[in-house]
Amino acid sequence: MYQPETYGIALLFMILSMLCWGSWANSMKLCSGYRFQLLYWDFIVGLIVGAVLWGSTLGSMGAVGRSFYTDIAHANMHSIFLAMAGGAIFNVANLLLVAAIDIAGLAVAFPIGIGLALVVGAISSYIISPKGNSLLLFGGIALVVMAIVFDAIAYRLRETERAAMSRRGIIISLIAGLLMGMFYPFVSKSMTGEDAPGPYAILLFFAIGVSICAIPVNYLLMRFPLDGQERAFIRSYWQAPGIWHFWGALGGVIWCTGAMANFVASQANIVGPAVSYSIGQGATMISACWGVFVWREFSAAPAHSKSSLKWMFIFFLCGLTAVACAPIFP
Repeated sequence: MYQPETYGIALLFMILSMLCWGSWANSMKLCSGYRFQLLYWDFIVGLIVGAVLWGSTLGSMGAVGRSFYTDIAHANMHSIFLAMAGGAIFNVANLLLVAAIDIAGLAVAFPIGIGLALVVGAISSYIISPKGNSLLLFGGIALVVMAIVFDAIAYRLRETERAAMSRRGIIISLIAGLLMGMFYPFVSKSMTGEDAPGPYAILLFFAIGVSICAIPVNYLLMRFPLDGQERAFIRSYWQAPGIWHFWGALGGVIWCTGAMANFVASQANIVGPAVSYSIGQGATMISACWGVFVWREFSAAPAHSKSSLKWMFIFFLCGLTAVACAPIFP
């Protein structure tokens, strides 16, 4: 399988992860009228396709470790269980996050939910595998926390007429963030050990865990939507235009590409899972850029709200820079 041998290449993988994780949710914006509970079935298809695609290409190249299919055959049940458990936790978190995006918008749900996930995931991953300069790593995380605060302020100032919905969107984002931060240590632990599977095989087991968990959980959200709308019916999925299915599946492939890049970078000797996950969750800033500059979610917001967004971007950039420098100054 292919594995980066220098920090520069590993950093490119982490940046790719950040771009993909921050951009996949645009598939929802491209399917106006398509309920997210229905789009999520297409997302799952794209996730599985992406895992097999990357495993059959990069996972079968290079001279490091075992190839993708050999790795799957040699995988032990403990690692498989951890990867699938991580997938199940991610699935619940992601469904809640998508619901929060539907309620509050990309520029709000992502910074709050994924920002909190960054804090939880980075700290727990560092405990499992302490790599990198702890002062730069946790100093960067503290700056990200400040960015979350400024984003919450901007959101509060923007929402002058929908106070109840504002609270609901923030609460769902916070719950999603806590769960999103818990899935990565399971994935990291599944790749730890002498004979543990590599990142490409773990990605497939992770995707399977997401898919299995999605069946009951997404069905429950179809029956009892969190966004206050009427229940979604599976017949509406089959009646949806083909292009909507395409965008939903593409969103899954994009997220899976980010996961592949992040899992692979986390196994580079100099990087470690805490740094890889932290940079990957810079997706928060990418998604906020989409929400603010492309989808214009804050176009009618008051000046104070836009000022808070400016400070959010500044703190996020400073925090991510500190985290990226952590492996260079161990």
